[in-house]
Amino acid sequence: MSSPFDEAPGPSRGDVAAGAFSGWLRRFGEATQSGTADVPCGDCTACCRASHFIHIAPEERRTLARIPRALLAPAPHMPPGHRVLGFDERGHCPMLVDNSCSIYEDRPRTCRTYDCRIFPATGVEDPDPTKVEITRRAGRWRFEHRSPDDQRRHDAARAAATFLRKRCAEMPSDLVPTRPPDVAAVALAIHEHFLDRDVDQVDPTEIAALLAAMRDRP
Repeated sequence: MSSPFDEAPGPSRGDVAAGAFSGWLRRFGEATQSGTADVPCGDCTACCRASHFIHIAPEERRTLARIPRALLAPAPHMPPGHRVLGFDERGHCPMLVDNSCSIYEDRPRTCRTYDCRIFPATGVEDPDPTKVEITRRAGRWRFEHRSPDDQRRHDAARAAATFLRKRCAEMPSDLVPTRPPDVAAVALAIHEHFLDRDVDQVDPTEIAALLAAMRDRP
C-alpha cells in the first residue's frame, strides 16, 4: 500500500510529474470545493517547515481536538471561533514530528487543499526566504501538454498571473491579491478570461469587476 508521501516518478531525474495541465486544473478546482487535494508529495514536507500560519475554521472540530489549545490563537480579521496554528522557532509546524504530520488524518483543511503546483502553473515565485524549500520543490514539477487545450490553459494561467502583478496599480488595492500563493490561486480562478488573448489588451476594469464578484460571492 502506498503512503500519502510516495512520490510519483518524474520524466527525468529530479523532476516530478504534475500530470496533464487541464486535468490537474480541473482537479484543483474540485479540491477547493471538496476540501481535499491529491498531491503526490513524496517525502517532501517543505510546506510544513515554511513558517506558515495555518487557518482552522470552527467547524473543523476533529482538527481542533487534536491540537493543544496553547498552540492556537484567534485568527486576525476573522469571526470568533476561527483559529490559526503558528510555528516553532525553526519555522516548523508544531504538529510535524519526525518529519511527518502527527495528525495527518485530521490535518487542517488549509493543509488538505494546499498544492504547490500552483506556482509552476502560473509562473509565480515566492521571494520569502522562509519559503525557499517550497520554491525548490515547486520548480521540480513538470506539467504535460497532451492536447492543445493543456497549452492554452497553461498559457492563460501564466498570463493571468502576469496581469495581476503588472497591472495591480490600475485596480482597487483591496481587490488585488499580493501574497504569492494568493496571486497564483486567483490567477487560476480567472484564467479563462485570458484564453487566447493578448494580456496587454485586457482591460483592468473588466478584471476588477471579476475580482469584486469573486470577493462578494457567498
